[in-house]
This record gives sequence, structure tokens and C-alpha cells, in this order.
Amino acid sequence: MPASPHIELPLALIHQGKVRDMYDIDKHNMLIVASDRLSAFDVIFDQPILNKGKILTSIANYWFDKTGHIIQNHLTGISLDEVLPAAESKALEGRAIVVKKLKPLPIEAVVRGYIIGSSWKEYLSLGSVCGISLPSRLKLGEKLANPIYTPSSKAAAGEHDANISFADTEALVGADLAQQVRNKSLEIYNYASKHASDRGIIIADTKFEFGLDSNNQLTLMDEALTPDSSRFWSLSDYLPGESPKSFDKQIIRDYLETLEWNKAPPAPIIPNKIMTKAAFKYQEIQTILCN
Repeated sequence: MPASPHIELPLALIHQGKVRDMYDIDKHNMLIVASDRLSAFDVIFDQPILNKGKILTSIANYWFDKTGHIIQNHLTGISLDEVLPAAESKALEGRAIVVKKLKPLPIEAVVRGYIIGSSWKEYLSLGSVCGISLPSRLKLGEKLANPIYTPSSKAAAGEHDANISFADTEALVGADLAQQVRNKSLEIYNYASKHASDRGIIIADTKFEFGLDSNNQLTLMDEALTPDSSRFWSLSDYLPGESPKSFDKQIIRDYLETLEWNKAPPAPIIPNKIMTKAAFKYQEIQTILCN
């Protein structure tokens, strides 16, 4: 299975990310193509997740539309037919979008509503997460009294993001902008959590990326509330103290944790049955959230 259709585009490649490829259109706009590439522990695998790019694009666009009353986003409304020849436009339908060129902020805005993953490990050792003190005796996966904002740095390709303090974000982008990012991140998370809960889904945590447009207005970009940027749990199966089942590639991470692998390239081969289960999880959360 190809990681995405191999198509020669009449556009210059600006950047190839872990999942998305960016192409230049003009001074105001660019094309983002979401591949089916799998990235785990910041390593890109040769094995793709079937239809992942289309699913991620669909879910992100759904949330961009739903949260437009909270913050503007990078979507332009320009169709693929307006920037690509007919054959290329059809081949990339569902996995490519035309977006505004923005000045990206050098932080990832992480919001945690439940304690899990790296925040759980930090809590066990320090009793806090990113310098935010939390109550004692919390259980794995327990819901926090209020969601917390825990930003991280943007690491270079092949390196790991690192948690940073709010003071660090102020130093990076300025106090006013840091406050805007925190407030908007929490507002989006709270809105999305209610929306998802009504559909039987918990959003345990998520991360957002922001940029500035030509008028220096804060703009939501990249992706929003997808299985690659969020932990989604089934509300009916949720039980504090147990590691919840996720609608994402957690099944792949769990398998990789059983291997004697140093989480550096080259990536190991993942059994097809696990890749198939992961693909089903992506499809399942799209069906639940977006209908």
C-alpha cells in the first residue's frame, strides 16, 4: 500500500512533515496533502495506515467548521480544481486542502482534561504536570477538576517535543499572544469535549497549533482534534485507574512497547492485523464524531 498516491504536482514542495506535505501555490496560499504515513515515537514507518490521510482531513475540517465561532482557521474555501489540473485534483480529493500561509508559532498548545501518558508519569514522580500542582492520590486516567494547559516546544524533525512552562511561552511569543493561545486552546477544548461527550466520546487531551495571518491575527492551523493530535476514549468503557482503549494508533504504540526497540530508526515491522485494527479505529471515530 502506498503511503499516499504518488502524484507529480505542478507545485514546489515547501516541506514534508511526518504525515503532511506542503506545496507552494502563491504568496498567500499553499496546498497541504495528508498522507497515510504512520509516525510513532517521532519515527516514520514504511507501513501506512489505510485511508488515514483522508480520515484526518475530514475530521480536521469538521472541527474547523464547528469551532469557527471561537477562532479563525487556515482554510481558504479554495477548491482543488482552482489550483490543480483535473487529474491531480481528482486523485487528491479528500486528502488535500488549500490553506492560508501563516507565520507558525514555535509552540504546541496542549490541553489535558484527564491524566494519562507523559502527564501521568510526571505526576507520579513530581505530583505536578508542567509545574502545575495537582491533587494527591489521582488515579491513572482520572478526570481533572479543570482542564490544564501544558504547552510544549516544537522539536526539529527526528527529535522529541519537550514540555515547557507558561513563562517559557511568554518568552517565545510575548505575554499577550501566549495568553491568547492558552485561552483559545481551553475554549476550543471545552467546546469540543461537550460535543464529543454528547456522542459518547471522551477527549482526554489534545494539541493545537497556531499561526499569525497577514494581519497578525491568531489563527488555528495544521490539524484540530484528530486521532493523531488527540486521545479519544469511549465514555461507556471509561473507568479511572485503568488504561482506556483509544480510537487512534495506541494499539500500535502498545505493540511497539513490547519490543526491544530504542524508538529510533530503522522502524520495526508491525503485523498486518495490528495495522488493520488501527485503520478501523480511525474510521470508527470519524463515523462517531462527524455524523
